[in-house]
Amino acid sequence: METAIVSNADFLATVAEKSDGAALRGDYTHADDQYVVTQDWQAYSEAEHELWRKLYQRQAALLPGRACDEFIDALHQMKAADGIPEFERTSEELFKATGWRIVAVPGLIPELAFFNHLANRRFPVTVWLRTPEEFDYIVEPDVFHDFFGHVPLLFNPVFADYMQRYGQGGLKAMQLGGLDNLARLYWYTVEFGLINTPEGLRIYGAGILSSGGEVEYCLRKGTPSRHIRLDIERCLRTLYKIDSYQESYFVIDSYQQLFDGTAPDFTPIYEKLKHLDVLPANTLLPGEVELLG
Repeated sequence: METAIVSNADFLATVAEKSDGAALRGDYTHADDQYVVTQDWQAYSEAEHELWRKLYQRQAALLPGRACDEFIDALHQMKAADGIPEFERTSEELFKATGWRIVAVPGLIPELAFFNHLANRRFPVTVWLRTPEEFDYIVEPDVFHDFFGHVPLLFNPVFADYMQRYGQGGLKAMQLGGLDNLARLYWYTVEFGLINTPEGLRIYGAGILSSGGEVEYCLRKGTPSRHIRLDIERCLRTLYKIDSYQESYFVIDSYQQLFDGTAPDFTPIYEKLKHLDVLPANTLLPGEVELLG
């Protein structure tokens, strides 16, 4: 696998495997040096707004009893069910809540720009929407994945702080050769994370919450997938799937746990992991407990 040329971190591996020479989607010609563009909300067609409404309705119907309460509550407050939202309106509300803003980007962006945005409490949201033929599956993140999946939890102060810390850690990892490891942490938390609640396991990962199938699969008993308590070092060693449902889901008990887990300096961890084998996605180590049973 060649090094990823660009990345939205969550789809870093997907971009790295573009061996067919396919161009990235999105118009990059008007992007600034941080890959920010104008959303141009007026340019969306009624057909695109209708597709958004269908995507939103499908996902919203799947969330009760599966998504975490923080996500559902914030999603309702965002009032984004009636069509592709205007980023600026939501960005103003988000800034009041946690000091974050949304920035529009044409699509996947380089790691440096992505980490810079997160480190400065800016979340990049792609401006283009998938086609009707991609209703159930899309390779690159579109506006629905980014906005519906990611933005709601940025209204949670602790999770919002974790995202900023991740961006700061990404800038450091670029200098330490730790990007592959850190990408796994993003994948297994921000994209495909589960949280333990008094009502049972719930989803907080954007990759699941914006998926038509995995939102049900990840909480279903009897599947081959693992449900394991999150250990940061263990997570940094674990490979993941980009073209199928996950074979492991890491579970946190709170967003504070996630934030605290990224407080230590990762430099010695990266150095240690250089001498350890990576773990297959479906690994269950001795002493680990399958939490879903």
